[in-house]
Amino acid sequence: MVNDEHYLTLLKEVYDPELGINVVDLGLIYEVREETDKLYVRMTLTTPGCPMHDTIVGAVEWVLKDEKPKIEVDVVWEPAWNPSKMSDWAKDMLGC
Repeated sequence: MVNDEHYLTLLKEVYDPELGINVVDLGLIYEVREETDKLYVRMTLTTPGCPMHDTIVGAVEWVLKDEKPKIEVDVVWEPAWNPSKMSDWAKDMLGC
């Protein structure tokens, strides 16, 4: 779970364009870690074949670009995403 509110606030600007919910409330961000020369983000997407993969990853890199010289986004499939990872707000928005 990510605890750094600063990065989470920035990442809330990144929306899944198909669902209209940001990646933080969708539960797609698993880790944000500052390293010496980069910012590391471990995240997932709702499905492995997500057609918006490049768009979402590019948006994550873009909103964090002023934080460190290099942003590394690692898209992982374990643990697999499921609707239980969403915030209560996102569940309400999607009628879950």
